[in-house]
Amino acid sequence: MKIMFVSLGCDKNLVDTEMMLGMLAKKGYTFTDDETQAEIVVVNTCCFIGDAKEESINTLLEMAQLKQGGKLRVLIAAGCLAQRYREEIREEIPEVDACIGTMSIDCIDEAVSQALDGCAVNFYRDINATPPVYNDRVLTTGGHFAYLKIAEGCNKRCTYCIIPKVRGNYRSILMEDLLKQAEKLAEGGVKELILVAQETTMYGVDLYGRKRLPELLDELSGIDGIEWIRLLYCYPEEITPQLVETIATNPKVCHYLDIPIQHASDPILKRMGRRTSQEELREKIAMLRERIPDICLRTTLISGFPGETQEDFEELYRFINEMEFDRLGVFCYSQEEDTPAAEMPDQIPQEVKEARRDELMELQQEIAFEKAGELVGTILEVMVEGKVADEDVYVTRTYRDAPNVDGYLFLNTTATLVTGDIVPVLVTDFNEYDLIGEPYYG
Repeated sequence: MKIMFVSLGCDKNLVDTEMMLGMLAKKGYTFTDDETQAEIVVVNTCCFIGDAKEESINTLLEMAQLKQGGKLRVLIAAGCLAQRYREEIREEIPEVDACIGTMSIDCIDEAVSQALDGCAVNFYRDINATPPVYNDRVLTTGGHFAYLKIAEGCNKRCTYCIIPKVRGNYRSILMEDLLKQAEKLAEGGVKELILVAQETTMYGVDLYGRKRLPELLDELSGIDGIEWIRLLYCYPEEITPQLVETIATNPKVCHYLDIPIQHASDPILKRMGRRTSQEELREKIAMLRERIPDICLRTTLISGFPGETQEDFEELYRFINEMEFDRLGVFCYSQEEDTPAAEMPDQIPQEVKEARRDELMELQQEIAFEKAGELVGTILEVMVEGKVADEDVYVTRTYRDAPNVDGYLFLNTTATLVTGDIVPVLVTDFNEYDLIGEPYYG
């Protein structure tokens, strides 16, 4: 039986997909990327914002059409959309044979088996159940890097966010289980671990009564084969001096931090339910840059949140101009049902949201290009991602570049390199967001 997986949404969702692939591989199923050859299709869905919800629905509808005279026998919806809208999915897309909730991914084999027998099934546990953990993942990232999901759910309750209603409260995964996963990944050739959660900085509070992310980083860095460890989704108010010191002194932890701030106007931060202020953001950024001068800071923003005035936007614009983040993304506010922000007055017209987003991104483009130019003449270690066909050019990433969201360094060399190699490079030029370099021999 050939199975095709479609994984939508975030990298945390991708970890769930890889676990389900591993479970089915153990049962002898084979996998395909060709939808015309698939007898079973599993769509791991997302519903974080409107665009993600639409993409998930459209993907299910496209796959449902394959049941008409094709090889497809079973269509399964998993993940966040399946958790949140299971009744609507089964009613509106009857071709879906099974729905699997966010905490029931370990039921994938049973779901496939029952669906093949003609049973329409749903698998759901309480969203606050212990997160499923499976070590024998089938990696979809190329094998040299992997995401390590260290926690599930969130306790922050930002007013725009639906995640707590589909993923539950914050639950850390046992450190022993994470170390076993990481060791297994390293044995398989993984050199870069990317730690993810809805919020990584709170790791351990629920299990151990205190934040243990610095300790987890130290333990992971002791695993043979792991060379880089990268942190994503660190809420700024939870970044402690101990964590900063660990990043500064542990040679395997990348000097890279993703700190989603969402806004910089205090009234908007308050309406968002964020637990910080602009002054605190400034202090935290200054602390990070003072202790780790070469740190690369990434953030994300929301444009057009309900009640955002022109003055609020201009304050955010000034803040971004002054802070000069290395990496930055902007999303238009998405009015999600069942969230407090959806019911707030003063909703912003879509065209205003988009105009403000575009203005912020134009500013960030100038900042990013200037920062890329400042790197010319420096020496950086890079991880090889692949080779440009028929050219003596390799696609690589520096510590400043997370996979699939940041830029690349294009390495000109006639040397033979393989994916996952880490080599020193002299930066010789840049092209917009990307760098250009040559081997550095010391």
